[in-house]
Amino acid sequence: MMAQSSANDKCLNITTLDAKDIRWPTSLGAHGSDAMHTDPDYSCVYVTIHTAEGIRGYGMTFTLGRGTDIVLMAVKAMKRFVENRTTASIYQNFAKFWREITSESQLRWIGPEKGVTHLAVAAIVNALWDLWGKIRAVPVWRLLTEMEPEELVSTIDFRYITDAITPEEVIDILRKNKTLRKTKTEDLIENGYPAYTTQVGWLGYSDDLIRSLCKKYLRAGFTAFKIKVGQDLENDIKRCKLVREEIGWDNKLMVDANQIWDVNTAIEWMEKLKDFQLLWIEEPTSPDDVLGHKKIAEALKKYNIGVATGEMCCNRVLFKQFLQANALEFCQIDSARIGGVNEILSVYLMAKKFGVKVCPHAGGVGLCEMVQHLQMWDYTSVSCSKQERMVEFVDQQHEQFLHPAVINENACYAAPTAPGYSTELKPEAVSMFEYPGGSEWQRMFAEEIFKNE
Repeated sequence: MMAQSSANDKCLNITTLDAKDIRWPTSLGAHGSDAMHTDPDYSCVYVTIHTAEGIRGYGMTFTLGRGTDIVLMAVKAMKRFVENRTTASIYQNFAKFWREITSESQLRWIGPEKGVTHLAVAAIVNALWDLWGKIRAVPVWRLLTEMEPEELVSTIDFRYITDAITPEEVIDILRKNKTLRKTKTEDLIENGYPAYTTQVGWLGYSDDLIRSLCKKYLRAGFTAFKIKVGQDLENDIKRCKLVREEIGWDNKLMVDANQIWDVNTAIEWMEKLKDFQLLWIEEPTSPDDVLGHKKIAEALKKYNIGVATGEMCCNRVLFKQFLQANALEFCQIDSARIGGVNEILSVYLMAKKFGVKVCPHAGGVGLCEMVQHLQMWDYTSVSCSKQERMVEFVDQQHEQFLHPAVINENACYAAPTAPGYSTELKPEAVSMFEYPGGSEWQRMFAEEIFKNE
């Protein structure tokens, strides 16, 4: 059944928004370690939107430990945009609300749609989409799929991107694909959406652990693997060789430098790795350097190595420029980096127009849970293709969620069925890992495993 217009949604009264600093001590096992981020503690700012009717929306933005408290302060500075409003006043013109929260004249000065303030926006907006899915009693991917084109367009702020795509063009794309929605939805429910794993390739892992993880994920049906590179060339060569020995040459291998190189270094380094038949080099240089990525992409094209980037792009404008400049082959949106679902939709639609494949980043707390919804909507409504598209999977912290991402026997994301955005943490996870007062942190401070910073 098609979703009704937002004007007919049950109207809830939002009372309060609260936010918490939640951190997991992943640095103890080198989980998530890469060339740039050597000791990450996977963390999030966790937002809860309360309504008078008792329905709650949960959202988050991903962080790496220190600095989570700064994002938390930004969320608290923005809570006034949400509290004491009705849901109808937001959803009936979601783009207008999104512009209000991103364009507040004083807050905007410290981060106009970028940085800490935009991370905070994402946490709040993601909670609002979780709440909307619960109001309509559908998972967010189906909420998006079942929207009429005009309603979906009403959620997107097109300021700064109409030179790349217009509301009229988006409506045309969505209308043309409406006939495919039923069969694509049925396919997702039956088969899921392809995943690849980065779990084998953290830089802090030993060779023996990498080998054992390759075997584990091969048994689980994975055919695409990504490893971190960029600290030491000889070690990268050794690790690429090790992984190829384990996964063979029929499976895909990607590498990720996490922004560590200058442009020329990236080209030279990748030329040394070209014989490993790499599908892409991810984040080879500064995430803001559009022309640098273009130069790298042009230099590596003869080796059939694509450039992937986007997880650290700060807003839709930067994505627009990457797409216009033909500076990337694989667009990597992040569900907690730019301003939440609304802005991410515009990136998918621009990628469709420019013929670029979207392969989302999901290496962090809640990112797998959220981004699966976005990619599934892309499949039902925008690109309508799985060809050369896949979603990253990192096997960490899923047990902390009430409705975690599930990988099926074919190494595909199973389509979520629970209403909302899959963002609700279990209460015990919050009580254990809220920083610094959670029970696990208090235990580690007492045992001097961590210093209370």
